[in-house]
Amino acid sequence: MTHPLSGFTVVDLSSGIAGAYCTKILADGGADVVKVEPPEGDPLRKWSASGAAIPPDSDGALFSYLACTKRGVAADPDDAAALEHVHALLAGADAAVWSPESRLAAHPSLRPAEIHRRHPRLTVTAITPFGLEGPWRDRPATEFTLQAWSGGIIGLGRGDPGRAPVHIGGQVGDWLSGAYAAAGTTVSLGTGRLIDVSMLEAHILGLTYYPVTFFELLGRPFRSGRALFVPGVATAKDGLVAIGCATAQQWLDLCAMVGHPEWVDPDKPIAITELATKVAPDLYEWMARHTVAEIRELATAFRIPNAPVGNGSTIPGLEQFTARDSFRPNPRDGFLQPRFPYRMAPGVLREPEPAPRLGEHTGSHRPSRPRESDRTPNGLPLAGVRVLDMTAFWAGPSATHVLAMLGAEVIHLESTGRPDGTRLIAGVPVTEDRWWERSPIFAALNTNKKSVTVNFRTERGSALVRKLVASCDVLVENYTPRVLDQVGLDYQSVRAIRPDVIMVRMPGFGLDGPWRDHAAFAYVIEDASGLTWLTGNPDANPVEPYSLGDPNAGLHALNGLLLALEHRRRTGEGMLVEAPMVEAAINIAAEQVIEHSAYGALLNRAGNRGPVAAPQNLYRTAEPDEYGGTDSWVAIAVATDPQWSALCAVIGRPDWADELAAAEARRAQHDRIDGYLGQWCGQRTGDEVVGLLWPAGVPVAKVMQPHRQAELPQLQARGFFETLGHPVGGRARYSTLPLRFSDLGPPFHRSPAPMLGEHNRGVLAELGLGEREIAALAEEGVIGDRPAWQ
Repeated sequence: MTHPLSGFTVVDLSSGIAGAYCTKILADGGADVVKVEPPEGDPLRKWSASGAAIPPDSDGALFSYLACTKRGVAADPDDAAALEHVHALLAGADAAVWSPESRLAAHPSLRPAEIHRRHPRLTVTAITPFGLEGPWRDRPATEFTLQAWSGGIIGLGRGDPGRAPVHIGGQVGDWLSGAYAAAGTTVSLGTGRLIDVSMLEAHILGLTYYPVTFFELLGRPFRSGRALFVPGVATAKDGLVAIGCATAQQWLDLCAMVGHPEWVDPDKPIAITELATKVAPDLYEWMARHTVAEIRELATAFRIPNAPVGNGSTIPGLEQFTARDSFRPNPRDGFLQPRFPYRMAPGVLREPEPAPRLGEHTGSHRPSRPRESDRTPNGLPLAGVRVLDMTAFWAGPSATHVLAMLGAEVIHLESTGRPDGTRLIAGVPVTEDRWWERSPIFAALNTNKKSVTVNFRTERGSALVRKLVASCDVLVENYTPRVLDQVGLDYQSVRAIRPDVIMVRMPGFGLDGPWRDHAAFAYVIEDASGLTWLTGNPDANPVEPYSLGDPNAGLHALNGLLLALEHRRRTGEGMLVEAPMVEAAINIAAEQVIEHSAYGALLNRAGNRGPVAAPQNLYRTAEPDEYGGTDSWVAIAVATDPQWSALCAVIGRPDWADELAAAEARRAQHDRIDGYLGQWCGQRTGDEVVGLLWPAGVPVAKVMQPHRQAELPQLQARGFFETLGHPVGGRARYSTLPLRFSDLGPPFHRSPAPMLGEHNRGVLAELGLGEREIAALAEEGVIGDRPAWQ
């Protein structure tokens, strides 16, 4: 079997998780990835989040996972011959992936712009905290401070309002950045582009919910305060269980499930958060009297989203993952690691091979010749690709939105009886004119798309959808599996209509297994995969990120789809891509299972501390927040000894520079350091703290309210937000992509999100329908341009 990226060579000049995950995705797709390191090696080789000792002749388990199937070359940047060999590798490659951390990557001849100049046929992908351009391009940052700048720490109002907000554990932004870099590289192979990846912008898209657009269209933030989601994660009789209510109906069902229908007043509108908080003590008392299995069985029967709260010890044994064989032994070291985040039929992904030892292939690996490209380097990468977008809410539309921004023609299929759910969640009063066209979330997720409404549960509607399928290269859907299976639109049926179609299915838990038909919302995916487990304070139950599960699923489905498009471009063959939300999540939470399997270490949440930096925490500042409260914070994360010395000099504690010079000593004295920094920051505004520490080289950030993202000068300089008008909603700024392409200028957003059924006539006429037939379909309610109940 030929792999989608067979014949492409990628030189990996990166260090750390983001670049390693990018090139892992490419290697899984069949690319020949050559990891080039300085003689001391990538620091990830000696990394363990739990602090496990890595013997001198061994590699850390996370490195062994991320470096599967790659080859290893060592090169000393001080050795002219070694540098020449690196450039020979680049001259024979199709792509290079770069990040700035290593001595080798820092060499002037190996900076991204210089690589691009010397090797113009090479696609160069650079992954940096803030991007290659802009006023912050050289500022220090860590995952923790990037979460703060992005607004992702406060996010959707996450965390106990009586305590500091909490960051999302597990270095999730690094994984998201790597997945974006992989997508940008795959779509650009053979074009000679320089791709500039901003990790800050990847954080914004993965950890927040289009807050700028929401604020500018509706004049208010999505949430103006922090609160614990109820019930969320709760303590059952025998462990932790998670239940969530995203709709009024789910809250009604939950009240019935626990025997308290009187909690809902039928004469008053339902405010779920307010009611849930009021009855929380009784609700938690009920849950404490039942086992996890009892609660989940009841909740599943009522179709209330629920999940066990997985961690590194328990996740591989959960019944859905065992049934689907979601974990496998590492081919070299034997610990458990996740399978691919998507599955393809035919099975064209490359099975993992052992990771290379440092410099293992230095003498044996010779430069190759770049693959002759049949791609056009100019223009939007996906121009000419037609996509039927049968998705809704966040996960699916986020994947198809990238396709639309990169030039694909995307037809967003809705029905008047069931419009896309994001049209309905903005809290716009139904008394407003065309209220369903005023949702900022729908507007932000669906620019450049067309809207067609078809009730495919009718005979005529089903025939229309089949005509649409025949006209499209790609079909993407994220219903529960039974929906399309019941109406005869499973993959085999779709393939019978168009043999070369690529069908991307995005179920919550997979197309098979005991959880196949369970309701899947972002927080449930986070609970089951371990993302929730690492988020929160160690003395309390974990806190759901409440955002990450959806956009991460869309991003991985996008990568699977791009590989399928490359396979079809080469072979003419269509494909089924199964991209379960939860399997995308266990891939970016992989470190938990890997650490437990390799070292017997259970990673746990630590509030705002973490394994990378010490000290690392949030500190309250002197100014009130914009709501008149005290929720103003700065994030400080000291990741290196020089940064510690710089911090000590600025805060007036030069004695600590020697006393606590070692990171181990700083971790042992973290409480003492926190006490001093809390007082020091508490006497200053956030801007003052940043203004003192950042120029000195200390990673620091204001904890931004998400809707203030557009105020950041770095995002303004890079044009991350673009202003667009909408015929009903008005003008607002829209986030773009965390990728900048050297040969593609703005705008990413070429047309606003479509109004419901706006393109019915145009698209149906293309299918051969006349005006009378289209009018008859509207009369029968098969198509329409307003919700059926209006």
